[in-house]
Amino acid sequence: MRRVLRTCPLCEATCGLALTLDGDDVVRVEGDPDDPLSRGFLCPKGATIGALHADPDRLRAPLVRRGDALVECTWDEAFAAVAEGLERVVAAHGKESVGVYLGNPNVHTLAGPFYVPAFVRALGTGHVFSASTVDQMPQHLASGLMFGHPDRIPVPDLDRTDWLLMLGANPVESNGSLCTAPDFPGRLKALRARGGRLIVVDPRRTRTADLADEHLAIRPGTDALLLWAMVQVLFAEDRVDLRDLAPHVEGVEALRDLAAPFTPETVAGHCRVPAEVIRELARGLAAAERGCVYARIGAHTTAFGTLAAWAVGALNVLTGNLDRPGGSMFPRSALGRPHPGGRGRGFAVGRWRSRVSGRPEVRGEVPSAVLAEEMSTPGPGQLRALFTIAGNPARSLPDSAGLERALGGLDLLVCVDPYLNETTRLADVVLPPPGPLARAHYDVAFGNLMVRNVARYTPPTLAADGPDECDIVARLTLIASGAGAQGDPAWVTMGVLGHLAKGAAAAGAASEAELLAASAGESGPEAILDLLLRTGPYPGLSLDALRAAPSGVDLGPLQPCVPDVLSTPSGRIELAPASIVDDVPRLAALLDDAPVEGLLLVGRRHLRSNNSWGHNVPRMAGGTNRCTLQMHPDDAAARGLRDGDVVAIASRVGRVEAPLEVTDRIAAGVVSLPHGWGHDAPGARLRVAAKAPGVNSNLLTDGAVTDPLSGNAGLNGIPVEVAASV
Repeated sequence: MRRVLRTCPLCEATCGLALTLDGDDVVRVEGDPDDPLSRGFLCPKGATIGALHADPDRLRAPLVRRGDALVECTWDEAFAAVAEGLERVVAAHGKESVGVYLGNPNVHTLAGPFYVPAFVRALGTGHVFSASTVDQMPQHLASGLMFGHPDRIPVPDLDRTDWLLMLGANPVESNGSLCTAPDFPGRLKALRARGGRLIVVDPRRTRTADLADEHLAIRPGTDALLLWAMVQVLFAEDRVDLRDLAPHVEGVEALRDLAAPFTPETVAGHCRVPAEVIRELARGLAAAERGCVYARIGAHTTAFGTLAAWAVGALNVLTGNLDRPGGSMFPRSALGRPHPGGRGRGFAVGRWRSRVSGRPEVRGEVPSAVLAEEMSTPGPGQLRALFTIAGNPARSLPDSAGLERALGGLDLLVCVDPYLNETTRLADVVLPPPGPLARAHYDVAFGNLMVRNVARYTPPTLAADGPDECDIVARLTLIASGAGAQGDPAWVTMGVLGHLAKGAAAAGAASEAELLAASAGESGPEAILDLLLRTGPYPGLSLDALRAAPSGVDLGPLQPCVPDVLSTPSGRIELAPASIVDDVPRLAALLDDAPVEGLLLVGRRHLRSNNSWGHNVPRMAGGTNRCTLQMHPDDAAARGLRDGDVVAIASRVGRVEAPLEVTDRIAAGVVSLPHGWGHDAPGARLRVAAKAPGVNSNLLTDGAVTDPLSGNAGLNGIPVEVAASV
């Protein structure tokens, strides 16, 4: 028996775990009480990490297609098949016929941030898609325009705020998103216990709303209207107070003019939030000593996602609550180089456009909503080969029916994934990474989103049953660059290290030779991690220092860092960039129309689910069927429907059937179906999930509905009709 500590890689909360093992078997999972961020908190997902690692359906060997079947093969055979297939497609159609889709789990691995960028560069294609344009690109775009970099995302300073407005987020069940805060529920309870106020805006009365002082059941898709009305109130009532931000902000008067049409009376009918309530929200934020607005998926996955994300940032700036303890603050990652502040290049978008519908590039990728049309539309540059890394687009992207047809028509589909799921069943080659306990772990991405600055490293707990995911992606990089299927992954590691050392040396850290020598005792991703730690903003931090502190190193609470964090062309926080100014009339045009009638579909989270993950673990899949359509009693009665009926849900693009759950915890005129289900695809190997497959909600989502600025898919507020199944 032995006890080991590690960080949970299953969601954005990144909780510290204490595992008890008997040999290679995990017999107990507890929260690590010494973890400086999670402080012993543990959710149901983290408790099943041992079962997830031991899942008999998890692939232990690569698969290659022979005729109509996927069969096990050696790793050399698998990489040879990739090399042959890629060479064939490129020879026939060129590099622009190749694309890559990056799923959400990439941000939970070392392979994602350290090796995937090199692979994308080696492919040399503009066909880059990711889960970011499914749920979060509006926030990246808003941050890029406002602060100069898409990854400088402020988070609510949860442990010190005393007034929090939360829109479209349900962290009690999701554990948080774009805000890494283990035990989010406990932090919200502590906010109220110290006399603070919590307001939740959501069309459903979620478990998060149960903790709030006030719950406002907004009409889906109108978050941007409510937020811009709050901005209007701040100006109209002379409540704008930039406080310490005043020397670092430009565009305030332009924002006053932009917000002028959005009076509370004008938007109230659309939002279903009374005008006086909107005014009180603006007044409460302005009066709070430490206040903050935070919005997530429900507000971002609409046709006005960027304008909603932008308004959140503007509200925090206009009330002086950005970069202020208890407000909305910037974490300082242990891997981030110190920012000199001042003028920078800013954030450019639209450097290229998608081939078919001309959607603009944002942050190096084009919207995932156009993936199906890029594969199915003939012509120069048609996507003929696709690599997916840790993604299940057949279930996570809009218009799933068309997407699956297009995936099945590719000349080459290569998937890096541990499961034979709804996407990988269509692959020509499947390359499975080791299980979650056989990988080293460091939260590269989430260090930029933590509500307290912390650094934690976990070595592998168990031996791997195949090559590390970093090595898998490195070998794909070598294949894509023409080095062949037998290349040494260490070549890619050295290339990444050299690039990072050159950049750090240019910033004055030390010479390239000195930097590389300091990390010479490490190899693979650990060498990259060590170099980044040594050149980061915390002197003396290294990989050895983290090994000596297995629960993690506490780097302290969030600290003000404006103007150092800024890199806009003006060197200031920019409140009125041209793209926002140009898009506001589109939102204002809604005010001329009558409020939307009929049923609108929204998604929902469950504590035991994370997108399409987890449904194959028995302890996570227990209980009643969670894939139900929730509907208000008045809407059910008007249609002659009863709880438990099987109903048909139809949108412009698709139709599904699901059991009905009649509940007064959802607003009238709104229905809710969770995403990530539909585990009944022939050829998939998810035996536990297949026993209660649920339905794929993305058969109802419309790929034509996106936020035009960010390209983000419009997954919330879908017009639907619901009737008894016949």
